[in-house]
Amino acid sequence: MKCFERLLKDHITSTLPDTLDPLQFAYRPNRSTDDAISTTLHTALTHLDKRNTYVRMLFIDYSSAFNTIVPSKLETQCNWVLDFLTGRPQVVRVGNNISTPLILNTGAPQGCVLSPLLYSLFTHDCVATHASNSIIKFADDTTVVGLITNNDETAYREEVRALGVWCQENNLTLNVNKTKEMIVDFRKQQREHPPIHIDVTVVERVVSFKFLGVHITDKLNWSTHTDSIVKKAQQRLFNLRRLKKFGLSPKALTNFYRCTIESILSGCITAWYGNCSSHNRKALQRVVRSAQRITGGKLPALQDTYTTRCHRKAIKIIKDNNPPSHCLFTPLSSRRRGQYRCIKAGTERLKNSFYLKAI
Repeated sequence: MKCFERLLKDHITSTLPDTLDPLQFAYRPNRSTDDAISTTLHTALTHLDKRNTYVRMLFIDYSSAFNTIVPSKLETQCNWVLDFLTGRPQVVRVGNNISTPLILNTGAPQGCVLSPLLYSLFTHDCVATHASNSIIKFADDTTVVGLITNNDETAYREEVRALGVWCQENNLTLNVNKTKEMIVDFRKQQREHPPIHIDVTVVERVVSFKFLGVHITDKLNWSTHTDSIVKKAQQRLFNLRRLKKFGLSPKALTNFYRCTIESILSGCITAWYGNCSSHNRKALQRVVRSAQRITGGKLPALQDTYTTRCHRKAIKIIKDNNPPSHCLFTPLSSRRRGQYRCIKAGTERLKNSFYLKAI
């Protein structure tokens, strides 16, 4: 059954039209979590480059998102999917006792390979209704980005209200206690920001949030994130030292480093490394140097990894017309092939962000 689910998932993914929500980054070719993060940051940083602006980010949490899928509402209906998701018997076993079967006609089976994809299709029409807002999704991870100018939050608050209505109409429950909001405001004279309410409950405001595995702060600096991944990487250095004591070859030690330590240090690196402080970069590189001493071989510096991945990702975006960031890469005249028009930036934060660095 798992094999068949994977075959069906690949088939559905290959036939998805380009007209689906461009800000749904899951199960789309040439899109990943770092694309979702980079798009979110670029949307915010571009707006913050203007005068008298700030950004509100609402990180939505749904209660049992995959269990709320209504099969009949799926756009990509087929008899097999409908039959697979409806009329499913479920029982609870405690020791030798088995409960009376319960027939389920919503949601997807626990551990179903198709669940995240079907959920993405189920929520394809959950899009922003105002031009100043964006709803960025990666499967069930949903973020509302409100771009506020001159303290006018009307469109943003209406967007949050409309999202609540959409959830009610589509059998989704917002978990207000786990939903968080972060406000990014770099103005010198900041004002008090009234809280957001969902179902008369105040949404908690936070200064840092782990978004798709990356810690974003309301200052858009990366000390919290780098401190977190350096701590994880140092814990794995202990394992690397133990393996060396057991007599593993330098090649095996290097492979262990690449899989379990470098993968942590370089996760979504294109989205955040450009705006790291020199202090953050030195802390990251110290981990690499420690691993280099243990393995006895030369390991790539994180700066080189960042540059390589930026270049590789830029080429993929240029060659694919579908990602929402493709329009940012505007070629210059035909006589200057391979050169792209720079995006104007007034702050170092925007200049050092992924898309401007990639261009």
